[in-house]
Amino acid sequence: MVTGEAVRTSGRRPGADAKDWPRWTPLLAGLLTTCVAISGTTASLSGDEVATYSAAVARPLSGLWGLVQQIDGHFLPYYLLIHVWSWLGDAEWWLRLPSALAAGVAAGFLADLGRRLAGPRAGVPAAALFAVLPSVSYHGANARPYAFAAAAAVVSAWALHRVAEAPTGSRIRWYAASVALLGCTHLFSVLVLPAQFLAALLVLPRRTFLTRIVPATAVGCVPLAILALVGWGERHAISWIQPHGPDVLLKFPKHAAGSDLAGPPLFALAVVGVVILLRRSVPWGVLAGGWLVLPPVLLLVIDALVTPAYVDRYVFVAAPALALAGGVALASVRLAPVPFALVCAPVVLAVALLGLPAQADYRQRNGHYDDFPGAAGVIRARERPGDAIVYGQSRLRTGFVYYGREGLPEDVLVRGPGPAFEYAERDDLAEALAGRRRVWVVWRGTKQAGLTGKKIPKVAAVRAAGYRLSTAWHSAELPGLTVALFERVRGKG
Repeated sequence: MVTGEAVRTSGRRPGADAKDWPRWTPLLAGLLTTCVAISGTTASLSGDEVATYSAAVARPLSGLWGLVQQIDGHFLPYYLLIHVWSWLGDAEWWLRLPSALAAGVAAGFLADLGRRLAGPRAGVPAAALFAVLPSVSYHGANARPYAFAAAAAVVSAWALHRVAEAPTGSRIRWYAASVALLGCTHLFSVLVLPAQFLAALLVLPRRTFLTRIVPATAVGCVPLAILALVGWGERHAISWIQPHGPDVLLKFPKHAAGSDLAGPPLFALAVVGVVILLRRSVPWGVLAGGWLVLPPVLLLVIDALVTPAYVDRYVFVAAPALALAGGVALASVRLAPVPFALVCAPVVLAVALLGLPAQADYRQRNGHYDDFPGAAGVIRARERPGDAIVYGQSRLRTGFVYYGREGLPEDVLVRGPGPAFEYAERDDLAEALAGRRRVWVVWRGTKQAGLTGKKIPKVAAVRAAGYRLSTAWHSAELPGLTVALFERVRGKG
């Protein structure tokens, strides 16, 4: 039975019913967002995407199971999905298509969630703002689970609103399932749950909240608890993250939007939308505001008190809230007799134009900060019979094999796959290079990182074996990839 309180605070407005909302609107929003995300990109797979390929495509299920017992165990649901998906192919665009579809799902449900909270005038611009965010294009064309996390966050918020409308058993079960899905996407995606929990506490009768929502949420969090325990045992995988101070929150608008030009003005618009929503309906204002600010704040708390964990991609789960609140703000603008489209379209267009530099950057070949095809092309252009190749970090081998296939110099060190993403290698490099006049050495990092100091031990070992640098190439992004050609010094070897 729906209580009067639930009806009064559910966020529904006159004119927000289905007759004013074509059913195909969310579907269209989703399709357009998927197309925007997947279109035009020439970016090479990043190192993390290569890890997805290595885990989910390049090894059988038994190998995947062995991998997740060493590292990335909390990504097992996503890796299983990609493993099955890859039965139909392993091309770049195909491995990224699930993320683009997830971005589309997020946009579609976001459109309907905006309609539910503030009417159709909020739903359409919310989805449009989300579609033009550079971060959506990046994660929607990224073979990693972050687009799925954003989609699950939207679906769970949408499911919670349906519970507030009518807390029936089926709707509560759907909400529990959405929470479980959220926990299966990425551990830090659940940082949106406190906002949902507070909204449910405010919008539902206390008895319903305690006896139905709390148990449903607890059941939904079971997969999260299991994956969190696995992740804690494998926390060495994020040992590379450096601690951050509170000043990193100033970069959150850029991180969520994917653009330092589009992020701040859209965040300001979103703050206005949260204030408007709080005045209209406190519970749903709390949901939108908490969804927007709690993920970065709570992630920073974890970073300070538990383990360094603040990475910009981990807060992408808040990007839908940025667009949702922006859509609510636009919906409140009424300039009669100016049509709403003439109010909304220029703002969406402005955000899109401000984001164009980032959109273009993400679609370049090194737009994901690794240019494996470029590096492999450098080698192919100057390769000679009898050349050898040495990898400064053994896991780079997977990316070069993916793009180079059989067209690379002989890999003289490899023995076979290791227990995780690394490979077992020979430790007698000088003997492995015996009789070779030239050897290519590749590493992740700048030229200076490998050619000075001892950051890349393989370079020092090659030099000690009697080789000197002939030429070196580095991709445009940092840290990027470096390819260096070494030739044997005359009279040695």
